[in-house]
Amino acid sequence: MSYPLLSIENLTVNFINDGAVHQAIKNISFTVNKGEIVALVGESGSGKSVTSLSILQLLPESTSQLASGRILFSEDGNTVKDITKISKQELQQIRGNTISMIFQEPMTSLNPVFTCGAQVSEALLLHKKISKKEARLQAISWFEKVKLPNPEAIYDRYPHQLSGGQKQRVMIAMAMCCRPSLLICDEPTTALDVTVQKSVLELIKELQQETGMGVIFITHDLGVVAQIADRAVVMYKGDIIEQGSVKDIFTNAQQPYTKALIACRPDNHKRGERLPVVSDFLHNDSFLTTSPPPSLHRTTTASSGQVLIKVKNLSVHYPNKKNWLGQPMSYVKAVDNISFEVYENETLGIVGESGCGKTTLGRTLLQLIPATEGNILYKEQNLRTYSPKQLRALRQHLQIVFQDPYSSLNPRKKIGHAIEEPLAVHGIIKDPTARKQRVIELLQKVGLQPEHYDRYPHEFSGGQRQRIVIARALALQPSFIICDESVSALDVSVQAQVLNLLNDLKKEFGFTIVFISHDLGVVRYFSDRIIVMNKGKIEEMGPADEIYEHPQSAYTQKLIDAIPHVAV
Repeated sequence: MSYPLLSIENLTVNFINDGAVHQAIKNISFTVNKGEIVALVGESGSGKSVTSLSILQLLPESTSQLASGRILFSEDGNTVKDITKISKQELQQIRGNTISMIFQEPMTSLNPVFTCGAQVSEALLLHKKISKKEARLQAISWFEKVKLPNPEAIYDRYPHQLSGGQKQRVMIAMAMCCRPSLLICDEPTTALDVTVQKSVLELIKELQQETGMGVIFITHDLGVVAQIADRAVVMYKGDIIEQGSVKDIFTNAQQPYTKALIACRPDNHKRGERLPVVSDFLHNDSFLTTSPPPSLHRTTTASSGQVLIKVKNLSVHYPNKKNWLGQPMSYVKAVDNISFEVYENETLGIVGESGCGKTTLGRTLLQLIPATEGNILYKEQNLRTYSPKQLRALRQHLQIVFQDPYSSLNPRKKIGHAIEEPLAVHGIIKDPTARKQRVIELLQKVGLQPEHYDRYPHEFSGGQRQRIVIARALALQPSFIICDESVSALDVSVQAQVLNLLNDLKKEFGFTIVFISHDLGVVRYFSDRIIVMNKGKIEEMGPADEIYEHPQSAYTQKLIDAIPHVAV
Protein backbone atom coordinates (compact mmCIF):
# COMPACT_ATOMS: atom_id res chain seq x y z
CA MET A 1 0.00 0.00 0.00
CA SER A 2 1.35 3.41 -0.99
CA TYR A 3 0.99 6.39 1.34
CA PRO A 4 2.82 9.72 1.87
CA LEU A 5 6.06 8.84 3.65
CA LEU A 6 7.43 12.38 3.70
CA SER A 7 5.59 15.66 3.14
CA ILE A 8 7.54 18.92 2.97
CA GLU A 9 5.19 21.89 3.41
CA ASN A 10 6.22 25.50 2.76
CA LEU A 11 9.86 24.95 3.78
CA THR A 12 12.06 28.06 3.89
CA VAL A 13 15.73 28.02 4.95
CA ASN A 14 17.90 31.11 5.34
CA PHE A 15 21.65 31.49 5.82
CA ILE A 16 23.38 34.43 7.48
CA ASN A 17 26.44 35.61 5.55
CA ASP A 18 28.34 38.74 6.67
CA GLY A 19 25.30 39.89 8.58
CA ALA A 20 23.01 39.57 5.55
CA VAL A 21 20.21 36.98 5.29
CA HIS A 22 20.41 34.73 2.20
CA GLN A 23 17.34 32.67 1.31
CA ALA A 24 18.61 29.21 0.29
CA ILE A 25 15.17 27.51 0.17
CA LYS A 26 12.08 29.51 -0.74
CA ASN A 27 8.76 28.14 0.52
CA ILE A 28 8.93 24.74 -1.21
CA SER A 29 6.46 21.82 -0.94
CA PHE A 30 6.57 18.23 -2.26
CA THR A 31 5.82 14.68 -1.10
CA VAL A 32 7.54 11.28 -1.30
CA ASN A 33 5.33 8.20 -1.20
CA LYS A 34 6.25 4.75 0.07
CA GLY A 35 7.89 2.70 -2.69
CA GLU A 36 8.56 5.78 -4.85
CA ILE A 37 11.83 7.29 -6.12
CA VAL A 38 11.65 11.09 -6.33
CA ALA A 39 14.56 12.92 -7.99
CA LEU A 40 15.56 16.41 -6.85
CA VAL A 41 17.18 17.98 -9.92
CA GLY A 42 19.11 21.22 -10.38
CA GLU A 43 22.54 22.80 -10.64
CA SER A 44 24.91 23.48 -7.75
CA GLY A 45 23.39 26.19 -5.58
CA SER A 46 19.79 25.30 -6.47
CA GLY A 47 19.05 24.15 -2.90
CA LYS A 48 18.92 20.35 -3.39
CA SER A 49 21.42 19.41 -0.69
CA VAL A 50 20.09 22.04 1.76
CA THR A 51 16.64 20.46 1.35
CA SER A 52 18.00 16.99 2.11
CA LEU A 53 20.00 18.19 5.14
CA SER A 54 16.88 19.95 6.43
CA ILE A 55 14.97 16.64 6.45
CA LEU A 56 17.47 15.11 8.89
CA GLN A 57 18.00 18.44 10.70
CA LEU A 58 21.73 18.40 9.87
CA LEU A 59 22.01 22.13 9.15
CA PRO A 60 23.87 24.29 11.70
CA GLU A 61 21.63 25.37 14.60
CA SER A 62 22.16 29.04 13.77
CA THR A 63 20.63 28.31 10.35
CA SER A 64 17.82 26.12 11.67
CA GLN A 65 16.51 28.97 13.80
CA LEU A 66 15.90 30.86 10.57
CA ALA A 67 13.96 27.95 8.98
CA SER A 68 10.19 27.76 8.71
CA GLY A 69 7.66 25.25 7.38
CA ARG A 70 6.85 21.64 8.25
CA ILE A 71 8.60 18.33 7.45
CA LEU A 72 6.05 15.58 8.13
CA PHE A 73 7.26 11.96 8.33
CA SER A 74 5.01 8.90 8.64
CA GLU A 75 6.71 5.51 8.85
CA ASP A 76 3.47 3.47 8.94
CA GLY A 77 0.98 5.77 7.22
CA ASN A 78 -0.86 6.49 10.48
CA THR A 79 1.43 8.21 13.00
CA VAL A 80 2.75 11.51 11.60
CA LYS A 81 5.71 13.37 13.15
CA ASP A 82 6.88 16.90 12.35
CA ILE A 83 10.67 16.45 12.24
CA THR A 84 11.22 20.17 12.84
CA LYS A 85 9.56 19.85 16.30
CA ILE A 86 10.77 16.53 17.74
CA SER A 87 13.40 16.19 20.48
CA LYS A 88 17.08 15.42 19.85
CA GLN A 89 16.60 11.92 21.31
CA GLU A 90 13.77 11.15 18.86
CA LEU A 91 15.83 12.61 16.03
CA GLN A 92 18.74 10.34 16.98
CA GLN A 93 16.42 7.34 16.70
CA ILE A 94 15.28 8.41 13.23
CA ARG A 95 18.72 9.22 11.75
CA GLY A 96 20.33 6.16 10.18
CA ASN A 97 17.41 4.00 11.30
CA THR A 98 14.10 4.97 9.66
CA ILE A 99 15.65 7.74 7.49
CA SER A 100 19.15 7.16 6.09
CA MET A 101 21.39 9.23 3.87
CA ILE A 102 24.13 8.44 1.35
CA PHE A 103 26.42 11.45 0.98
CA GLN A 104 28.12 12.65 -2.21
CA GLU A 105 31.73 12.03 -1.18
CA PRO A 106 32.21 8.67 0.61
CA MET A 107 35.85 9.36 1.56
CA THR A 108 34.83 12.33 3.72
CA SER A 109 31.75 10.50 5.07
CA LEU A 110 33.66 7.39 6.19
CA ASN A 111 35.93 7.60 9.24
CA PRO A 112 39.51 6.91 8.05
CA VAL A 113 40.63 5.42 11.41
CA PHE A 114 37.93 2.70 11.60
CA THR A 115 37.49 -0.30 9.33
CA CYS A 116 34.57 -0.31 6.91
CA GLY A 117 32.96 -3.23 8.74
CA ALA A 118 33.23 -1.55 12.14
CA GLN A 119 31.41 1.53 10.79
CA VAL A 120 28.50 -0.52 9.43
CA SER A 121 28.37 -2.60 12.65
CA GLU A 122 28.23 0.63 14.69
CA ALA A 123 24.98 1.65 12.95
CA LEU A 124 23.46 -1.78 13.67
CA LEU A 125 24.54 -1.79 17.32
CA LEU A 126 23.17 1.72 17.81
CA HIS A 127 19.68 1.00 16.49
CA LYS A 128 19.18 -2.79 16.85
CA LYS A 129 19.33 -4.89 20.00
CA ILE A 130 21.87 -7.40 18.71
CA SER A 131 25.28 -8.73 19.77
CA LYS A 132 28.59 -7.65 18.23
CA LYS A 133 28.88 -11.08 16.59
CA GLU A 134 25.42 -10.74 15.00
CA ALA A 135 26.24 -7.15 13.91
CA ARG A 136 29.38 -8.44 12.15
CA LEU A 137 27.42 -11.17 10.36
CA GLN A 138 24.73 -8.70 9.26
CA ALA A 139 27.36 -6.20 8.05
CA ILE A 140 29.08 -8.91 5.96
CA SER A 141 25.64 -9.95 4.63
CA TRP A 142 24.99 -6.36 3.52
CA PHE A 143 28.42 -6.20 1.87
CA GLU A 144 27.31 -9.27 -0.15
CA LYS A 145 23.98 -7.56 -1.00
CA VAL A 146 25.77 -4.48 -2.36
CA LYS A 147 28.00 -6.80 -4.39
CA LEU A 148 31.36 -5.99 -2.83
CA PRO A 149 34.07 -8.51 -3.75
CA ASN A 150 35.25 -10.71 -0.84
CA PRO A 151 32.93 -9.16 1.83
CA GLU A 152 34.74 -10.73 4.81
CA ALA A 153 38.07 -9.19 3.74
CA ILE A 154 36.47 -5.77 3.09
CA TYR A 155 34.95 -5.86 6.59
CA ASP A 156 38.50 -5.50 7.98
CA ARG A 157 39.75 -2.96 5.42
CA TYR A 158 40.03 0.79 5.90
CA PRO A 159 38.32 3.27 3.52
CA HIS A 160 41.60 4.29 1.84
CA GLN A 161 42.15 0.66 0.77
CA LEU A 162 39.00 0.68 -1.40
CA SER A 163 38.22 2.20 -4.79
CA GLY A 164 35.69 5.04 -5.15
CA GLY A 165 32.95 2.68 -6.30
CA GLN A 166 33.64 0.25 -3.44
CA LYS A 167 33.55 3.06 -0.85
CA GLN A 168 30.18 4.17 -2.23
CA ARG A 169 28.88 0.60 -1.85
CA VAL A 170 30.04 0.57 1.77
CA MET A 171 28.08 3.82 2.28
CA ILE A 172 24.99 2.20 0.70
CA ALA A 173 25.38 -0.84 3.01
CA MET A 174 25.67 1.50 6.03
CA ALA A 175 22.59 3.47 4.98
CA MET A 176 20.53 0.34 4.22
CA CYS A 177 21.56 -2.01 7.06
CA CYS A 178 18.76 -0.83 9.40
CA ARG A 179 16.22 -1.14 6.56
CA PRO A 180 15.09 2.51 6.53
CA SER A 181 11.66 3.63 5.33
CA LEU A 182 13.24 6.59 3.50
CA LEU A 183 16.66 6.74 1.81
CA ILE A 184 18.18 10.09 0.78
CA CYS A 185 20.90 9.85 -1.88
CA ASP A 186 22.86 13.11 -2.29
CA GLU A 187 24.64 12.93 -5.68
CA PRO A 188 26.00 9.43 -4.87
CA THR A 189 27.32 8.79 -8.40
CA THR A 190 28.66 12.21 -9.49
CA ALA A 191 32.39 11.38 -9.50
CA LEU A 192 32.07 7.69 -10.40
CA ASP A 193 32.87 5.97 -13.71
CA VAL A 194 29.81 5.51 -15.93
CA THR A 195 30.04 1.72 -15.49
CA VAL A 196 30.29 1.97 -11.69
CA GLN A 197 27.52 4.60 -11.75
CA LYS A 198 25.27 2.22 -13.68
CA SER A 199 25.85 -0.61 -11.20
CA VAL A 200 25.25 1.69 -8.19
CA LEU A 201 21.97 2.97 -9.72
CA GLU A 202 20.84 -0.59 -10.45
CA LEU A 203 21.74 -1.57 -6.87
CA ILE A 204 19.73 1.29 -5.30
CA LYS A 205 16.74 0.47 -7.54
CA GLU A 206 16.98 -3.23 -6.69
CA LEU A 207 17.17 -2.61 -2.92
CA GLN A 208 14.30 -0.09 -3.16
CA GLN A 209 12.07 -2.63 -4.89
CA GLU A 210 13.08 -5.35 -2.41
CA THR A 211 12.37 -3.29 0.72
CA GLY A 212 9.60 -0.97 -0.57
CA MET A 213 11.29 2.12 0.83
CA GLY A 214 10.89 5.64 -0.51
CA VAL A 215 13.96 7.30 -2.07
CA ILE A 216 14.93 10.94 -2.59
CA PHE A 217 17.64 10.94 -5.27
CA ILE A 218 19.53 14.23 -5.63
CA THR A 219 21.36 14.87 -8.91
CA HIS A 220 22.15 17.47 -11.56
CA ASP A 221 22.13 14.88 -14.35
CA LEU A 222 18.79 14.29 -16.07
CA GLY A 223 20.21 11.15 -17.73
CA VAL A 224 20.49 9.59 -14.27
CA VAL A 225 16.94 10.75 -13.45
CA ALA A 226 15.60 8.99 -16.54
CA GLN A 227 17.33 5.80 -15.45
CA ILE A 228 16.13 5.61 -11.85
CA ALA A 229 13.28 7.97 -10.84
CA ASP A 230 9.47 7.81 -10.90
CA ARG A 231 8.93 11.54 -10.34
CA ALA A 232 11.19 14.58 -10.70
CA VAL A 233 11.25 17.86 -8.76
CA VAL A 234 13.26 20.55 -10.59
CA MET A 235 14.88 23.22 -8.39
CA TYR A 236 16.37 26.58 -9.40
CA LYS A 237 17.82 29.14 -6.96
CA GLY A 238 15.95 27.69 -3.98
CA ASP A 239 12.57 27.41 -5.75
CA ILE A 240 10.72 24.39 -7.13
CA ILE A 241 9.96 25.50 -10.67
CA GLU A 242 8.51 22.26 -12.01
CA GLN A 243 7.55 18.79 -10.77
CA GLY A 244 5.81 15.78 -12.26
CA SER A 245 6.35 12.26 -13.57
CA VAL A 246 9.70 11.63 -15.26
CA LYS A 247 7.93 10.95 -18.56
CA ASP A 248 6.08 14.28 -18.41
CA ILE A 249 9.22 16.22 -17.48
CA PHE A 250 11.19 14.80 -20.43
CA THR A 251 8.48 14.80 -23.07
CA ASN A 252 6.66 17.97 -22.10
CA ALA A 253 8.92 20.19 -19.95
CA GLN A 254 7.18 23.50 -19.23
CA GLN A 255 10.02 25.62 -17.89
CA PRO A 256 12.96 27.00 -19.94
CA TYR A 257 15.39 25.94 -17.19
CA THR A 258 14.23 22.29 -17.38
CA LYS A 259 14.53 22.36 -21.18
CA ALA A 260 18.07 23.74 -20.77
CA LEU A 261 19.15 20.92 -18.42
CA ILE A 262 17.91 18.37 -20.97
CA ALA A 263 19.59 20.12 -23.93
CA CYS A 264 22.99 20.76 -22.26
CA ARG A 265 24.06 17.10 -22.23
CA PRO A 266 26.91 16.53 -24.77
CA ASP A 267 25.62 13.11 -25.86
CA ASN A 268 22.48 14.84 -27.23
CA HIS A 269 24.61 16.63 -29.84
CA LYS A 270 26.76 15.81 -32.83
CA ARG A 271 30.52 16.07 -32.49
CA GLY A 272 31.62 19.69 -32.80
CA GLU A 273 28.21 21.32 -32.41
CA ARG A 274 28.14 24.23 -30.01
CA LEU A 275 26.42 23.15 -26.80
CA PRO A 276 23.51 25.27 -25.56
CA VAL A 277 23.83 26.61 -21.99
CA VAL A 278 21.21 27.57 -19.41
CA SER A 279 21.50 31.31 -20.09
CA ASP A 280 20.56 30.70 -23.75
CA PHE A 281 17.20 29.32 -22.66
CA LEU A 282 16.52 31.82 -19.88
CA HIS A 283 17.28 34.94 -21.93
CA ASN A 284 16.59 33.97 -25.54
CA ASP A 285 13.01 33.22 -26.52
CA SER A 286 14.06 31.51 -29.77
CA PHE A 287 15.57 28.68 -27.71
CA LEU A 288 12.26 27.97 -26.02
CA THR A 289 10.58 26.65 -29.16
CA THR A 290 13.48 25.37 -31.26
CA SER A 291 15.20 22.00 -30.72
CA PRO A 292 18.10 21.71 -31.25
CA PRO A 293 18.97 25.40 -30.72
CA PRO A 294 19.48 27.29 -33.99
CA SER A 295 22.86 28.81 -33.06
CA LEU A 296 24.78 25.53 -33.04
CA HIS A 297 27.84 25.53 -35.27
CA ARG A 298 30.99 23.48 -35.69
CA THR A 299 33.98 24.68 -33.72
CA THR A 300 36.43 21.80 -33.98
CA THR A 301 39.70 22.34 -35.82
CA ALA A 302 40.88 19.71 -38.27
CA SER A 303 44.17 17.95 -37.62
CA SER A 304 47.11 19.21 -39.69
CA GLY A 305 48.30 15.64 -40.27
CA GLN A 306 51.70 16.51 -38.72
CA VAL A 307 52.73 14.28 -35.79
CA LEU A 308 53.28 16.37 -32.64
CA ILE A 309 53.86 13.56 -30.13
CA LYS A 310 54.83 9.96 -30.87
CA VAL A 311 54.62 7.36 -28.11
CA LYS A 312 56.57 4.11 -28.63
CA ASN A 313 56.22 1.00 -26.40
CA LEU A 314 55.56 3.10 -23.30
CA SER A 315 55.27 1.35 -19.93
CA VAL A 316 54.87 2.68 -16.38
CA HIS A 317 55.14 0.11 -13.56
CA TYR A 318 54.67 0.70 -9.83
CA PRO A 319 56.05 -1.62 -7.11
CA ASN A 320 53.20 -3.62 -5.57
CA LYS A 321 54.52 -6.08 -2.97
CA LYS A 322 57.95 -5.75 -1.35
CA ASN A 323 60.02 -8.26 0.60
CA TRP A 324 61.48 -7.63 4.07
CA LEU A 325 64.49 -5.91 2.46
CA GLY A 326 62.19 -3.42 0.73
CA GLN A 327 62.83 -4.86 -2.72
CA PRO A 328 59.83 -5.08 -5.09
CA MET A 329 58.47 -8.60 -5.56
CA SER A 330 55.72 -7.66 -8.03
CA TYR A 331 54.58 -4.64 -10.02
CA VAL A 332 51.34 -2.96 -11.02
CA LYS A 333 51.44 -2.28 -14.77
CA ALA A 334 49.63 1.08 -14.86
CA VAL A 335 50.64 1.61 -18.50
CA ASP A 336 51.61 -1.54 -20.35
CA ASN A 337 53.61 -1.30 -23.60
CA ILE A 338 51.40 1.11 -25.60
CA SER A 339 52.13 3.06 -28.79
CA PHE A 340 50.18 5.85 -30.53
CA GLU A 341 50.56 9.26 -32.18
CA VAL A 342 49.04 12.69 -31.43
CA TYR A 343 48.65 15.03 -34.41
CA GLU A 344 48.93 18.82 -34.43
CA ASN A 345 45.63 20.69 -33.86
CA GLU A 346 43.63 17.55 -33.07
CA THR A 347 41.70 16.61 -29.93
CA LEU A 348 42.60 13.08 -28.88
CA GLY A 349 40.25 11.53 -26.30
CA ILE A 350 41.50 8.91 -23.83
CA VAL A 351 38.69 7.04 -22.12
CA GLY A 352 38.40 4.20 -19.63
CA GLU A 353 37.37 3.30 -16.11
CA SER A 354 39.26 4.33 -12.96
CA GLY A 355 42.49 2.37 -12.73
CA CYS A 356 42.83 1.83 -16.50
CA GLY A 357 46.00 4.00 -16.61
CA LYS A 358 44.70 7.06 -18.46
CA THR A 359 45.77 9.66 -15.84
CA THR A 360 49.16 7.95 -15.41
CA LEU A 361 49.60 8.06 -19.20
CA GLY A 362 48.71 11.77 -19.35
CA ARG A 363 51.18 12.69 -16.62
CA THR A 364 53.90 10.51 -18.13
CA LEU A 365 53.52 12.32 -21.47
CA LEU A 366 54.47 15.53 -19.61
CA GLN A 367 57.23 13.70 -17.67
CA LEU A 368 55.50 14.43 -14.36
CA ILE A 369 55.75 10.66 -13.80
CA PRO A 370 58.86 8.82 -15.05
CA ALA A 371 58.33 6.05 -17.60
CA THR A 372 59.66 2.55 -16.86
CA GLU A 373 60.46 1.94 -20.51
CA GLY A 374 59.63 3.19 -24.00
CA ASN A 375 59.98 6.59 -25.65
CA ILE A 376 57.99 9.85 -25.87
CA LEU A 377 58.93 11.94 -28.90
CA TYR A 378 57.78 15.58 -28.91
CA LYS A 379 58.56 17.15 -32.30
CA GLU A 380 60.93 14.19 -32.82
CA GLN A 381 62.84 14.96 -29.57
CA ASN A 382 62.87 12.16 -26.98
CA LEU A 383 61.60 13.67 -23.71
CA ARG A 384 63.01 10.76 -21.69
CA THR A 385 66.54 11.99 -22.48
CA TYR A 386 65.83 15.57 -21.30
CA SER A 387 67.52 16.90 -18.16
CA PRO A 388 65.39 18.63 -15.45
CA LYS A 389 66.63 22.00 -16.76
CA GLN A 390 65.60 21.15 -20.34
CA LEU A 391 62.19 19.91 -19.14
CA ARG A 392 61.63 23.14 -17.18
CA ALA A 393 62.15 25.15 -20.36
CA LEU A 394 59.79 22.81 -22.25
CA ARG A 395 56.96 23.35 -19.71
CA GLN A 396 56.12 26.52 -21.60
CA HIS A 397 54.87 24.39 -24.50
CA LEU A 398 53.26 21.48 -22.58
CA GLN A 399 50.52 22.25 -20.04
CA ILE A 400 47.90 20.35 -18.01
CA VAL A 401 44.44 21.16 -16.61
CA PHE A 402 43.90 18.95 -13.55
CA GLN A 403 40.65 17.25 -12.49
CA ASP A 404 40.18 19.25 -9.28
CA PRO A 405 40.85 22.96 -9.89
CA TYR A 406 40.57 23.83 -6.20
CA SER A 407 43.44 21.56 -5.14
CA SER A 408 45.60 22.76 -8.07
CA LEU A 409 45.28 26.43 -7.01
CA ASN A 410 47.13 27.86 -4.00
CA PRO A 411 44.37 28.92 -1.55
CA ARG A 412 46.60 31.75 -0.23
CA LYS A 413 47.34 33.20 -3.64
CA LYS A 414 45.02 35.55 -5.52
CA ILE A 415 44.01 34.06 -8.85
CA GLY A 416 45.53 36.98 -10.79
CA HIS A 417 48.93 36.19 -9.24
CA ALA A 418 48.44 32.44 -9.87
CA ILE A 419 47.93 33.06 -13.61
CA GLU A 420 50.77 35.60 -13.68
CA GLU A 421 53.29 33.27 -12.01
CA PRO A 422 54.21 31.13 -15.06
CA LEU A 423 54.73 34.30 -17.12
CA ALA A 424 57.22 35.55 -14.53
CA VAL A 425 58.96 32.16 -14.07
CA HIS A 426 59.56 31.74 -17.81
CA GLY A 427 60.44 35.40 -18.30
CA ILE A 428 57.80 35.81 -21.01
CA ILE A 429 56.70 39.31 -19.94
CA LYS A 430 59.13 41.07 -17.61
CA ASP A 431 57.17 44.25 -16.96
CA PRO A 432 54.70 43.70 -14.04
CA THR A 433 52.12 46.12 -15.49
CA ALA A 434 52.19 44.37 -18.87
CA ARG A 435 51.94 40.98 -17.11
CA LYS A 436 48.85 42.10 -15.21
CA GLN A 437 47.28 43.37 -18.41
CA ARG A 438 47.96 40.01 -20.09
CA VAL A 439 46.30 38.18 -17.16
CA ILE A 440 43.22 40.43 -17.37
CA GLU A 441 42.98 39.64 -21.10
CA LEU A 442 43.16 35.91 -20.31
CA LEU A 443 40.46 36.23 -17.63
CA GLN A 444 38.18 37.92 -20.15
CA LYS A 445 38.96 35.21 -22.74
CA VAL A 446 37.64 32.53 -20.34
CA GLY A 447 34.54 34.54 -19.46
CA LEU A 448 35.65 36.13 -16.18
CA GLN A 449 35.90 39.82 -15.24
CA PRO A 450 38.97 42.07 -14.59
CA GLU A 451 37.87 42.58 -10.96
CA HIS A 452 38.32 38.83 -10.37
CA TYR A 453 42.10 39.40 -10.53
CA ASP A 454 42.30 40.16 -6.78
CA ARG A 455 40.03 37.37 -5.52
CA TYR A 456 41.01 34.08 -3.90
CA PRO A 457 40.08 30.58 -5.21
CA HIS A 458 37.46 29.96 -2.47
CA GLU A 459 35.45 32.95 -3.74
CA PHE A 460 34.61 31.19 -7.02
CA SER A 461 32.26 28.38 -8.05
CA GLY A 462 33.60 25.05 -9.38
CA GLY A 463 32.98 26.09 -12.99
CA GLN A 464 34.72 29.45 -12.49
CA ARG A 465 37.74 27.76 -10.88
CA GLN A 466 37.97 25.45 -13.88
CA ARG A 467 38.05 28.55 -16.12
CA ILE A 468 40.85 30.00 -13.97
CA VAL A 469 43.09 26.93 -14.38
CA ILE A 470 42.37 26.93 -18.13
CA ALA A 471 43.48 30.59 -18.24
CA ARG A 472 46.65 29.67 -16.34
CA ALA A 473 47.38 26.81 -18.76
CA LEU A 474 46.92 29.19 -21.71
CA ALA A 475 49.11 31.96 -20.26
CA LEU A 476 52.26 30.56 -21.88
CA GLN A 477 50.53 29.91 -25.23
CA PRO A 478 51.34 26.17 -25.21
CA SER A 479 51.15 23.94 -28.27
CA PHE A 480 49.90 20.95 -26.25
CA ILE A 481 47.39 20.74 -23.34
CA ILE A 482 46.25 17.70 -21.36
CA CYS A 483 42.76 17.99 -19.80
CA ASP A 484 42.62 15.33 -17.06
CA GLU A 485 38.94 14.71 -16.16
CA SER A 486 38.55 18.50 -16.24
CA VAL A 487 34.72 18.46 -16.58
CA SER A 488 33.88 15.26 -14.65
CA ALA A 489 32.54 16.82 -11.45
CA LEU A 490 30.80 19.83 -13.05
CA ASP A 491 27.07 20.41 -13.48
CA VAL A 492 25.93 19.53 -17.03
CA SER A 493 25.29 23.22 -17.78
CA VAL A 494 28.73 24.31 -16.49
CA GLN A 495 30.27 21.35 -18.31
CA ALA A 496 28.70 22.64 -21.53
CA GLN A 497 30.19 26.12 -20.92
CA VAL A 498 33.69 24.70 -20.32
CA LEU A 499 33.55 22.42 -23.40
CA ASN A 500 32.40 25.36 -25.56
CA LEU A 501 35.19 27.48 -24.10
CA LEU A 502 37.88 24.86 -24.85
CA ASN A 503 36.58 24.48 -28.41
CA ASP A 504 36.60 28.26 -28.94
CA LEU A 505 40.10 28.69 -27.48
CA LYS A 506 41.43 25.76 -29.50
CA LYS A 507 40.07 27.36 -32.66
CA GLU A 508 41.68 30.70 -31.75
CA PHE A 509 45.09 29.48 -30.51
CA GLY A 510 45.47 26.25 -32.52
CA PHE A 511 46.79 24.05 -29.71
CA THR A 512 46.50 20.25 -29.47
CA ILE A 513 44.42 18.63 -26.70
CA VAL A 514 44.59 15.22 -25.07
CA PHE A 515 41.22 14.94 -23.32
CA ILE A 516 41.06 12.32 -20.55
CA SER A 517 37.68 11.19 -19.20
CA HIS A 518 35.73 8.15 -17.99
CA ASP A 519 32.60 9.31 -19.87
CA LEU A 520 32.63 8.07 -23.47
CA GLY A 521 29.62 10.26 -24.31
CA VAL A 522 31.55 13.46 -23.48
CA VAL A 523 34.73 12.16 -25.16
CA ARG A 524 32.84 11.27 -28.34
CA TYR A 525 31.31 14.76 -28.53
CA PHE A 526 34.60 16.60 -27.89
CA SER A 527 37.29 14.50 -29.61
CA ASP A 528 38.46 13.87 -33.17
CA ARG A 529 39.94 10.46 -32.32
CA ILE A 530 39.53 8.19 -29.28
CA ILE A 531 41.83 5.77 -27.48
CA VAL A 532 39.98 3.31 -25.22
CA MET A 533 42.18 2.05 -22.36
CA ASN A 534 41.66 -1.00 -20.16
CA LYS A 535 44.08 -2.31 -17.52
CA GLY A 536 47.01 -0.30 -18.87
CA LYS A 537 46.58 -1.39 -22.49
CA ILE A 538 44.93 0.17 -25.54
CA GLU A 539 41.65 -1.68 -26.12
CA GLU A 540 40.91 0.10 -29.40
CA MET A 541 41.69 3.35 -31.21
CA GLY A 542 40.08 5.26 -34.08
CA PRO A 543 37.87 8.19 -35.20
CA ALA A 544 35.45 9.29 -32.45
CA ASP A 545 32.19 8.63 -34.30
CA GLU A 546 33.40 5.26 -35.55
CA ILE A 547 34.40 4.10 -32.05
CA TYR A 548 31.09 5.30 -30.61
CA GLU A 549 28.80 3.94 -33.31
CA HIS A 550 30.70 0.74 -34.26
CA PRO A 551 32.79 -0.40 -31.27
CA GLN A 552 34.98 -3.41 -31.97
CA SER A 553 35.62 -4.32 -28.32
CA ALA A 554 33.14 -5.68 -25.76
CA TYR A 555 34.74 -3.36 -23.18
CA THR A 556 34.01 -0.27 -25.32
CA GLN A 557 30.44 -1.47 -25.81
CA LYS A 558 30.12 -1.77 -22.02
CA LEU A 559 31.24 1.85 -21.59
CA ILE A 560 28.70 3.01 -24.21
CA ASP A 561 25.87 0.98 -22.66
CA ALA A 562 26.59 2.54 -19.25
CA ILE A 563 26.02 6.13 -20.46
CA PRO A 564 22.72 7.37 -18.96
CA HIS A 565 20.56 8.61 -21.84
CA VAL A 566 17.65 11.02 -21.59
CA ALA A 567 15.04 8.66 -23.00
CA VAL A 568 11.85 7.43 -21.36
